[in-house]
Amino acid sequence: MATVAGAVALGTLPPGPAVAATPFAGAARASAESEVIRLTNQERARNGCRAARHEPKLSTSARRHSQDMARNDFFSHTGSDGSDFSTRAKRAGYNHAMSENIAKGHRTAAEVVKGWMGSTSHRRAILDCAAKAVGVGVARAKDGALLWTQDFGRV
Repeated sequence: MATVAGAVALGTLPPGPAVAATPFAGAARASAESEVIRLTNQERARNGCRAARHEPKLSTSARRHSQDMARNDFFSHTGSDGSDFSTRAKRAGYNHAMSENIAKGHRTAAEVVKGWMGSTSHRRAILDCAAKAVGVGVARAKDGALLWTQDFGRV
């Protein structure tokens, strides 16, 4: 089942085909993360917002959260240590976090962005023109599903 969770609401999308339980790292992960940023900025441009710049510290925070959810078999904005997205961003060296989107089960960058854009709370985060920076992280869960995290920042 593909699921998206926003800072405000939790929603579900129809399940996609099963995903093989193989590692998701290196160039494939980096490519998927970059594609989410590109597609996010495409949606922002269509809706009158400037592109959010890629912020490596937010990507570090997002990737760590996706890996935490994958490693510890959970799906939540709250980390396994009780942290929220702002605390995780600060740990990665970024002090201006403003929102987070998470999703599970989407097989591609296009699917996850489409899922987020179809949800009111996620769409609101993506189209918040006050967001100036974005970072994305993806990891593969034990069941093979991809876990996606997208963090936005003010500067």
